[in-house]
This record gives sequence, C-alpha cells and structure tokens, in this order.
Amino acid sequence: MSQNRRNYQQAAYDKNRRDAKGRRQAEYIYGNTVRKVDFGWEEAPMRRPDPKVRKNRERARHMSAGYVLFLAAALLACGWILVNYIQLQSELTALTKTVARRESELNQIRLSNDEDYNRIISSIDLEEIRRVAMGELGMVYAEEGQIVTYDGKSSDYMRKVSGNGK
Repeated sequence: MSQNRRNYQQAAYDKNRRDAKGRRQAEYIYGNTVRKVDFGWEEAPMRRPDPKVRKNRERARHMSAGYVLFLAAALLACGWILVNYIQLQSELTALTKTVARRESELNQIRLSNDEDYNRIISSIDLEEIRRVAMGELGMVYAEEGQIVTYDGKSSDYMRKVSGNGK
C-alpha cells in the first residue's frame, strides 16, 4: 500500500515538474507586449452560507428606523455645534479687532495727553507764580507754629473742621 502511495506521489511530482518546465519555456516572450498568462489557479467552489449567517448578514445590511433617526439626530447635533463654533470664532475675531483698535486709540490719547502735559509744565514759570502770590495776593510763607502734622493710620483722607475761626 505504501508502494502505491509513493508511486502516486512520484508521478504527481514528475507531472508538476514537466508542467513547470513547459511553463518556464512558454513564459519567455519576445517583443514589448505581454500576453495574458494563465497560472492555472482555480476558484474555490461557492459554498452556501449557513442560514443563521445569511440571516445575520441580511439584518446587518438593513438599517432600522431607530438607527436612521439616531444618525440624523447625531448629524444635526454636529451641524449645530459646528455652526455655533464658527459663530463664536467670528465673534472672537471681531472682539479682538475691536480691542486692538481701542488700544491703539488709547495709546494715541495717552501720547496726546503726555504732549499736552509736557507743554503745560514747560510753560509754567514758578518765579512768576511766587511773585504774583506774594506781591498781589499778599501770601506769606508759613511760620513754625502754623504747621500741624498728622499721622494717619488708614489710607483715608481727613478734613480740618476747626481752626482759628476763618
């Protein structure tokens, strides 16, 4: 029995070798075109699937009304979120531009204010103020007894309500 099996295997081996040798010689092609080569592969016979498997596949192909509604709701939610996100982004851009414009205006106003302040300070003549205060208004420097010092414990202000009757 093993002898028959060995002979059968040897015969199959020899046949495959002859076929392969013939294929190798036939595969060499002259020219620039390639002919369709048949490798001798066979398609597996079509098996009918199990009825349970077929039923599950058919069920998977069809979408139920609930699943379609869920997908529609998810799509609407995504659309609403994206529209709101884009609106927020545009508002943020507009606010950023407004802040930048107002900061620019503030810097221009500060620059103008500093220029006006420096012009006013440079135009003040302290000697002229002293001359007018002492000569025309009769003001004098304070003497030793007229100066009152006060130590404030808080950052509030204070008023002097009593004095020498003036």
